[in-house]
Amino acid sequence: MPVALVLPLTGCGRENVLDPASPQQHKISTLFWVMMGVAWFGVALIVFLLALGWLRRKRTTLPGGKGERTATALLVALGIAAPIVTLSALFVWSDIFVLKATSAPAPSSTRLTVVVIGHQWWWEVRYPGTSAVTANEIHIPVHTRVNVVGRSADVIHSFWVPELNRKIDLIPGRTNRIVLDADRAGRFRGQCSEFCGLQHAHMALYVVAQPPAAFRAWLANMGKGARTPATPLERSGRAVFLNQACSGCHQIRGTPAHARVGPDLTHLATRQTIAAATLPNRKGYLGGWILDPQHAKPGARMPGLTLSGSQLQALLAYLESLK
Repeated sequence: MPVALVLPLTGCGRENVLDPASPQQHKISTLFWVMMGVAWFGVALIVFLLALGWLRRKRTTLPGGKGERTATALLVALGIAAPIVTLSALFVWSDIFVLKATSAPAPSSTRLTVVVIGHQWWWEVRYPGTSAVTANEIHIPVHTRVNVVGRSADVIHSFWVPELNRKIDLIPGRTNRIVLDADRAGRFRGQCSEFCGLQHAHMALYVVAQPPAAFRAWLANMGKGARTPATPLERSGRAVFLNQACSGCHQIRGTPAHARVGPDLTHLATRQTIAAATLPNRKGYLGGWILDPQHAKPGARMPGLTLSGSQLQALLAYLESLK
């Protein structure tokens, strides 16, 4: 039973399903605690009845006597009627009221739509009506109902941000939706919760809830093309990017690189992680990821590059300038 208390706290990693940051998750969390309380009360009642039966084991009653009728009434009330009533009430609460509150919103009830596309093994994030594209990081304004439209580019994935709402499946050829409505600013970790292949465990993302003004500034910046290299080293790095295999898989808007096999890198330097939250987005980790991605994420679709030391430093300087 203690395991039942520990697992919900851990989620799939650093998520905490019992630390709700949205009205929807608060309802789910409340339901969990009520169900846990009912379960513990049921266990306590069973232990009490077993103890009572053991203490009264030497007493005998005549068939049809008052003691037998009392025991039968208790059995029917506590063993049959009470579980039926309790489970029926929990079913109505969870499958009608909680499910309705956490289900996909009507488009008219939301102020922002975000499209999330699951890939093996990363998340593509787009903001319809704008040119903003990013990966593995969803930014939303606080106290705003956001309509998240989920799709899959390959196999079945499952989108889940435990502190904000329940999970939804992303099935090839179909569209699913969920509402995100953060009630406080912060960073909330999400995870693919449907086994989708070798690197399923390394397919995470972050939802960053920001004050509306900060979100608008972020979104405006995401809609812009890549900044022009400001130094000779950065210009050299851009040439390395365009001449090596990088441009065959990645897009950097404002350059001749238009491929969409891997994540859009137009504003790579603004992201907190790389490789779908597998590594922090810092120079040393980024360099290691470019040279040998299979070390951190075996089976990843990204090939390693063979670069000289000067080429790598130039490329890193350019990528770090993409803000």
